[in-house]
Amino acid sequence: MDTLAIYEWFMENMNYGWITLLMAIESSFIPFPSEIVVPPAAFKAMQPGSGLNIYLVVVFATLGAILGAIFNYYVAMWIGRPLVYKFADSRLGHICLLNGEKVQKAEEYFDRHGAISTFIGRLLPAIRQLISIPAGLARMHFGKFLLYTTLGAGAWNIVLAVLGYWLSTFVEEAQLRAQIEHYNQYLNYVGYAVIALIVVFILYHALKKKPVSKEISK
Repeated sequence: MDTLAIYEWFMENMNYGWITLLMAIESSFIPFPSEIVVPPAAFKAMQPGSGLNIYLVVVFATLGAILGAIFNYYVAMWIGRPLVYKFADSRLGHICLLNGEKVQKAEEYFDRHGAISTFIGRLLPAIRQLISIPAGLARMHFGKFLLYTTLGAGAWNIVLAVLGYWLSTFVEEAQLRAQIEHYNQYLNYVGYAVIALIVVFILYHALKKKPVSKEISK
């Protein structure tokens, strides 16, 4: 896949519809990096006269991610585990950068962490696009799947949009792609940091002691 050609075309034809469609593709099993969609869109939104709003960039990118995840969820549910693995190990699956080992890794992650993995998985490399498949195989409650997917995809798209916004403060458009590639390696660390903050928040509230009411003796 010629990501450079797609990137150049996207920069010339950028709108909310294409943001949604490309993020839907990225969220499915088709290999396509979200890093060449959301940061450039957020960057463009900060330019005068672009016609884009950075908040709507996040909204439509998240909508696209949800649509792609739902596609994976229902395909996995309908065709079942044997056909999922057979496709992953097929020639077409390999073209899509899939294999049985990757699907198994996503499924084991889902089995270990349960429903919350559909949220956390959206922030992890190698798991991000595939976490919806084990959710479909396990026939996870669709409402929970949709909620966790929305929260996870939204959090990741906010991270990407912040990167685009930050780059817009000191980078010219001609150097944008090179700068995105340069900082891309740090994005996964940001994802881990977000997960860590969420875990700390959950543990804090779980371990927080409730005030002990004292009985007043009469």
